[in-house]
Amino acid sequence: MNINRQSDYLFEVSWEVCNKVGGIYTVVSTKVPSMQKRFGDHYFALGPDVWKDKDNRDFVEDTNLYAKWRKYAESKGVFFRIGRWNLPGQPIAIMVDYRSLIQRKDDILAAGWRDYRLDSISGQWDYIEPLLFGYAAARIIQSFYEYMVFPQEKVYAHFHEWMTGSGLLYLKKYQPQIATLFTTHATVLGRSIAGNGLPLYSELKKYNPDELSNRFGIRAKYSLEKLSAQHADCFTAVSQITNEECEAFLKKPIDVLTPNGFDEHFVPEENDFETKRKAARAKLREVASQITGQTIEDDTVFLINSGRYEFKNKGIDLFIDSLSLLNNRDELQQNVVAFLTVPAGHEQARSRLDQKDSGREFEQTYCTHHLSDPANDPILNRLRLSGLQNRPEDKVKVIFVPCYLDGEDGIFNLSYYDLLIGFDASVFPSYYEPWGYTPLESIAFRIPTLTTSLSGFGRWILDMPEAPQGVAVVERDDLNAPEVVENIAGHLLHFCQSDAQSRCQLREEAGKLSKEFLWESLASHYDKAFAKAASKWEASPSLLSKKQPVSQSQLSQTAIQEPEWRKILIIYQLPEKLQRLKELSNNLWWCWHTEAQELWNEIDPQAWGACGHNPVALLGSLSTLRLQQLQDDEVFLAKLDKVYQDFQSYMKQSEQKTGPKVAYFCMEYGLHESLKIYSGGLGILAGDYLKEASDKNVDMVGVGLLYRYGYFEQQLDGSGKQKAVYAPQSFSKLPLLPVRDENGQWRTLKISLPGRTLNAKIWRVQVGRVPLFLLDTDIESNSEADRSITHQLYGGDWENRFEQEILLGIGGIRALRQLGIEPDVYHCNEGHGAFTSLERLRAYIEEQGLGFWKAKELVRESSLFTTHTPVPAGHDAFQEDMVRTYFGAWAERLKISWQEFMGLGRISPEHSWDKFSMSHLAVNLSSGVNGVSRIHGQVSQEMFAPLYPGYYPKEVPVGYVTNGVHLATWAHPEWKNLFCKYFGPSFQENVSDPAQWQKIQ
Repeated sequence: MNINRQSDYLFEVSWEVCNKVGGIYTVVSTKVPSMQKRFGDHYFALGPDVWKDKDNRDFVEDTNLYAKWRKYAESKGVFFRIGRWNLPGQPIAIMVDYRSLIQRKDDILAAGWRDYRLDSISGQWDYIEPLLFGYAAARIIQSFYEYMVFPQEKVYAHFHEWMTGSGLLYLKKYQPQIATLFTTHATVLGRSIAGNGLPLYSELKKYNPDELSNRFGIRAKYSLEKLSAQHADCFTAVSQITNEECEAFLKKPIDVLTPNGFDEHFVPEENDFETKRKAARAKLREVASQITGQTIEDDTVFLINSGRYEFKNKGIDLFIDSLSLLNNRDELQQNVVAFLTVPAGHEQARSRLDQKDSGREFEQTYCTHHLSDPANDPILNRLRLSGLQNRPEDKVKVIFVPCYLDGEDGIFNLSYYDLLIGFDASVFPSYYEPWGYTPLESIAFRIPTLTTSLSGFGRWILDMPEAPQGVAVVERDDLNAPEVVENIAGHLLHFCQSDAQSRCQLREEAGKLSKEFLWESLASHYDKAFAKAASKWEASPSLLSKKQPVSQSQLSQTAIQEPEWRKILIIYQLPEKLQRLKELSNNLWWCWHTEAQELWNEIDPQAWGACGHNPVALLGSLSTLRLQQLQDDEVFLAKLDKVYQDFQSYMKQSEQKTGPKVAYFCMEYGLHESLKIYSGGLGILAGDYLKEASDKNVDMVGVGLLYRYGYFEQQLDGSGKQKAVYAPQSFSKLPLLPVRDENGQWRTLKISLPGRTLNAKIWRVQVGRVPLFLLDTDIESNSEADRSITHQLYGGDWENRFEQEILLGIGGIRALRQLGIEPDVYHCNEGHGAFTSLERLRAYIEEQGLGFWKAKELVRESSLFTTHTPVPAGHDAFQEDMVRTYFGAWAERLKISWQEFMGLGRISPEHSWDKFSMSHLAVNLSSGVNGVSRIHGQVSQEMFAPLYPGYYPKEVPVGYVTNGVHLATWAHPEWKNLFCKYFGPSFQENVSDPAQWQKIQ
């Protein structure tokens, strides 16, 4: 095929682009240089935007890349991030936002049935999300074709695995000018049959695919895979074994065989090779010595088995059995340590490998990390039966590494390749292995390997004219497992008995053999695939002839010069003697101290009323003449001295705070009429709460949102109807202080939302001794839609409410962490802030390596939830589709299932019909729950009783704390003077003391 590197385009779509999950990542990433030779910078790799807040070292975003096209795509509702894949060659990478389509999933699935009879009815989230990813990727490719591609330019779209097949079907219907390729790396039915212990190969042609797909619950995946294969312009597979599955299950043989290759870039140069090998072996000896408590010599034979945790399919069971057999061979004289580097459910790395915790001795005989469920772990249970106990008398010892070797595992802290280089041999006795990258990687690092005749790689080796050295292929079928175990043990014994020179020669032969699998040799198979896909254009030349790019019509437009309006902020300057007024105005302490209020009124009674009793606005409105008069007014200055001294004395006590530090989260705060971030009773209560905490010198911080328009005001129009009026607040005229870092930069935080990153500024309002931090999204770096998140209190639709609560909960915790504030207690006033607990769970699990249940208990024991609403209908609850849109990746991040994640906000995880209740989330993740009166506490016990099955409502652990008011705010000045006269000046420091009130006759 003749590819025009100046004009042809290739879009390669895979779930594993910039997202290392399994072998397909290696396939696509190592193939990049070969594709760039053919397509240059017209090669695009598309992967799912699943990393969100996590650092993705594979992806480097570049917002300047194709900026005009991206803007065009966004105008069509197509969202993505673009940048470079952090690989040699730096190919263009696109991170696809697909979760924004979740709320449209029913329409998309229905269209799939209408257009192709795609049977999605039984598909769950593990089917729906990949389908939406493929669909979203196709829309990105379509928008690029519309905007950037000229007539006669050819575009190829290559889709890997069923997970992307929906994109192929979309392009076939809506953009047939694009040539499509579909590669299957393993059929869903083949993997399921093998994984369920049924004979695959001897019964291959006897199975009924439709019946089996229903039986295994994979009907939807099978339907999508089959349709993708049948509608692709070119259908490929990675091995002849897989092709046999395609013929039997998909009723479609492949068009081209595309075996997997590799690129040498990840293999160290010769001068670094031995250095890295020695470092890896030293680490292997160190870890094995610590776990076994024995000295591991340098001449120990190190073996490795790695890959996905598919116990039978990957042959892990037979590998353990063969090690047991080898251990019992009298002929074995060498010490052997076998490492099983298979990611499993695990918690943090063991802090001391040489010590065993009580009750976990058996697990810690082998494991580098704590397992989440050791009692039910197949590897541990097989080791228990094998007799391999890592005793001093055992020649063969086993180390289980249940984590990804990403360089930050806490034990080795080396990448997989940097550790792999230290091994002597690898063993991969797979039962189901369409290709088998792990043995290929091994020989690339000059490590002799063993595989089976049921792997695509093993079959390729067997088909070579001459049997190569460096790779042993064991014959395997559906029934000969005992024979395979014997053969593996025999091969390993022979390897261990060979001398150093023989092993060195075998290593060199393995390295030479790997050159046969370089992409520069195998990429020609893809040239055949592109040629097959391109034949559609030869058959229908008109497909390309009428296309005109959108950008052509736009290039001729003349830009209109418009004035650029800029804001000008005038900062007033107070005379020296009045400087203290500015400090007083920026602390709401004044609003519950009568003398301070009288001081503001005395400055200018008319202006004081006109500015809404707002001292910041008042000071900014004063004329130079009035400021001069005040500066010369000795009586006024004396009052100012008195008020300021009282303020300083009050604030100085802040240094003596004791007790636990409390973080208080609320959607609204009614602090003063001038700061419109409240709407009613909840806000008034929260405002009073902060003021009382200030007076009691409680070590507390508040967290909320800063609303540009606050809550609406009601007015009557000309016809007498009510209307809502939103008046913007001028933040420069409010007691708001920007929170800045040590370099004077405004502190901001980021939250990943579907298809974009939300930015928020942090403001501070000082409420006496209590700081209140407010988050604000109305900033230029956000889109218009995101700027409006903090426009209105309780404004917008349900999705806006959901985003506000994400900002309050997740953003609030991130703000505190950024400020170095570490609370002891997290108090949510209503369920709006319940996402605080999810963010705290994430931090414990992702950053500290804790398991979910341990993290949950740590969160619960430090969380308090106050509920105000007496009826279920008054509690915020959201549809599962919306939750999935924003939190789809969080179940994996918390190391639980999606059902368990949804269960945090439901009465029970099994109640799939329930919405996700913020109050249920708060109750489930709080050890303290209270209502706001005695009767409301009882009502809340009944309301939350379903969360506590087996308990009577009166036994439900929900208490009550009766709502109070902040007396200094609400008492009239004459009453306050009366109280001070009869109760003494210290009365306000402890207004709740009953002894004080007994003075009333």
